[in-house]
Amino acid sequence: MTSRFQRARSPEAKREREEAILDAATQLAGERGVREVTLTDIADAVGMHKSAMLRYFETREEIYLRLTARGWTEWVAALRAQLDDVGRRTAGAPRERVPAAAQALTRSLVSRPLFCDLLAHAPLNLERNVSLETVRTFKLSALAQSAAASRALATCLGLEEAQARNVITAATTMAGALHQIAAPHTPALRHLYASDPDLTHALVDVEPRLTDILTALITGYLATS
Repeated sequence: MTSRFQRARSPEAKREREEAILDAATQLAGERGVREVTLTDIADAVGMHKSAMLRYFETREEIYLRLTARGWTEWVAALRAQLDDVGRRTAGAPRERVPAAAQALTRSLVSRPLFCDLLAHAPLNLERNVSLETVRTFKLSALAQSAAASRALATCLGLEEAQARNVITAATTMAGALHQIAAPHTPALRHLYASDPDLTHALVDVEPRLTDILTALITGYLATS
């Protein structure tokens, strides 16, 4: 196929190419799930030959690792705003804020299905076919964002820093895992779960399940503090 793009000759043009690639990868993953998208699929979507794509990203995994880092930044910004709102709206003891804070954690994640999908794939697949420097850059970014989320949660609920960090870890890890269960991307699996009454328990409603778990975890920490 003939590429629609000429090779980027300036930093601005390179950034434009990268954004076009990231946008295509985002759309494809939203339609099919991260697991099902290949580098060739992304190249076709942006009208580039796969070899030309390698001038901008070393592998498919690097593309999605970049999107995971971006997802962390966007999620933490939204979560901090929501937790600030919880603090303003709910006066009194930190325990009175627990239901609203747990709900804010859950809804901010569930409303970002691609981020949840990426959270599951990052440690399993995306960190394994990229350079060590790419992994290091991603990890430093994700850890910084996780720490910012932990500080916001600790401030909102009066948790110890280590406790808040564990809650954030539980929320993001379980959101990624539960998303895979709740939204199987294979049509055959979706049909099987929907058509077999004995398998109805295989699908979960992520928001109430995760909210309940996080509420119990936070309440337990506050009870022992």
